[in-house]
Amino acid sequence: MKSKLNLDPKVVDSARQHAANVAHDMQKFIERHTTVSTERTILRLLGVDGVDEVDNPLPNVVVDQIKEAGGLPTGAAYWMGNAMVQTGKTPQEIAEEVGAGKLEITKLPTCTQEEAAAAIMPIVKQTLAHIKAQTAKRNEYLATIGEGKEPYLYVIVATGNIYEDVIQAQAAARQGADIIAVIRTTAQSLLDYVPYGPTTEGFGGTYATQENFRIMRKALDEVGEEVGRYIRLCNYSSGMCMPEIAAMGAMERLDVMLNDAIYGILFRDINMQRTLVDQYFSRVIIGYCGIIFNSGEDNYLTTDDAYEAAHTVTASQFINEQFAVLANIPEEQMGLGHAFEMDPSIEDGFLYELAQAQMAREIFPKARLKYMPPTKFMTGNIFRGHVQDALFNLISVWTGQSLQLLGMLTEAIHTPHMQDRYLSIENAQYIFNNARHLGEEVEYKKDGIIQKRAQDVIKKADALLAEIEKEGLFSTIEQGKFGGVKRPKDGGHGLEGVCTKGDNYFNPFIPMMLGGEE
Repeated sequence: MKSKLNLDPKVVDSARQHAANVAHDMQKFIERHTTVSTERTILRLLGVDGVDEVDNPLPNVVVDQIKEAGGLPTGAAYWMGNAMVQTGKTPQEIAEEVGAGKLEITKLPTCTQEEAAAAIMPIVKQTLAHIKAQTAKRNEYLATIGEGKEPYLYVIVATGNIYEDVIQAQAAARQGADIIAVIRTTAQSLLDYVPYGPTTEGFGGTYATQENFRIMRKALDEVGEEVGRYIRLCNYSSGMCMPEIAAMGAMERLDVMLNDAIYGILFRDINMQRTLVDQYFSRVIIGYCGIIFNSGEDNYLTTDDAYEAAHTVTASQFINEQFAVLANIPEEQMGLGHAFEMDPSIEDGFLYELAQAQMAREIFPKARLKYMPPTKFMTGNIFRGHVQDALFNLISVWTGQSLQLLGMLTEAIHTPHMQDRYLSIENAQYIFNNARHLGEEVEYKKDGIIQKRAQDVIKKADALLAEIEKEGLFSTIEQGKFGGVKRPKDGGHGLEGVCTKGDNYFNPFIPMMLGGEE
């Protein structure tokens, strides 16, 4: 792609190389550690589900027992495989006995790692076959009933009741939405367990559970067949249970998942060591099953200035890209985030925002860029906000964005009035249709405001990435270089859930999902 912004390819290549070095350095830490949520994910992929008599999820019960016995460095996969060898029972039956207080999984006689691996391998293959079947089902729908054009119209539902969410989601699909994002209930990201079953009570959102995923997937398939357009389902693979929710999403055929460790560190105060380890496994799962991940750089501009901090968004996009490469995620599944958060009182703010969006598209030409609407300056005059949303929609189609989270008049409530959702969809459809090929027709003035802005931002992003490579990602976050938010390496939620792997640790899913040896 020829750069309309006259970006220096050497600067872009330099920034990408710095980001690759940052990611590889962090990967050394990731590969030496595991977490309780990573180990619970392995159990879920082995078929462990349900709760004990006091509603503790069985994956938590088993991993907590292993951790308390000092067995976590060996990994849950070994202990479960060993228990299968010693008892002849399934992982679910073993977990139920642990939950009932009838079995201490680490107190059984022990077999070799090879014997334990052989015991669980049929279940590993069965799980991967199920996930692949779900991916094939998505591809079948796309090949038969088709899908909407990019930018996909992306809207949210969040009533707290999954059954009411279904009504809202199907109505939105009939109005023209292409992606339905079910917002999680407030603070679920800080729960160190995944709730079980369908839920009807949530605050500011609906609990992410595997049964809720199943219910919404079925509803969107039904309405998709009705309207003749595949409707994608989005939820949040983030927080304390990042890889568990990714696994649930893979098994229930979610299509898009918000997934960004740095977002969780900055805005949910999750320990950076834990969540970066969790992010790797979650992204291996996401890459394997064809889910598009959304990164969270757009949130930096809610706590920092969009004009002054634009380069931090670009730098983080590079880092997220390289973390995704290490997890074997193709660029087409990278929904790198950015947002229309320029202060509307700034003269030529539209031009600066246009430069940022065009630059993201040129630097990441195949990525499914996720573009977020203005939120920080939307209070007060909702009608001005509707105009801002129109400008946002115009930049999106102009610069070839992919996933367009629509701004709405009643933005402040996660489930807006249905008529406001309709107005937002109509706004986007009208602009997308009337400006569909605008980007192909327009060139930018040489050394004009747009070109100079983009060139300045990429140079600053390159310099920041060089600094991060030198100081390390942990130190950079501690200094508050992203979003103006500082977090300590040894602080936040969940540090106690990080564990150094032993020499005999193994996780059978990662090498198989990455395409290596069984």
